[in-house]
Amino acid sequence: MSLIYMNVMMAFTMSLTGLLMYRSHLMSALLCMEGMMLSLFILAALTILNSHFTLANMAPIILLVFAACEAAIGLALLVMISNTYGTDYVQNLNLLQC
Repeated sequence: MSLIYMNVMMAFTMSLTGLLMYRSHLMSALLCMEGMMLSLFILAALTILNSHFTLANMAPIILLVFAACEAAIGLALLVMISNTYGTDYVQNLNLLQC
């Protein structure tokens, strides 16, 4: 395994660890998920470029589209929650209330 793949895997692992450890704020969770999506995009692009598989060239672009949709929905939820509750603490949210 080359050094680039190891760095990308380490970036994904660090983002996943950050998501699992610092999940008290919604903004930090969203940033960690964006880091995970970015490392997955780089890994998919490098794998497809190294394998010369031309039919799968659209896979990283599709992954970027899903990452952009995830970011837009996450930011919309962050704005809605911060306007409603005044903070982005995840512990203060009660999902049983309407």
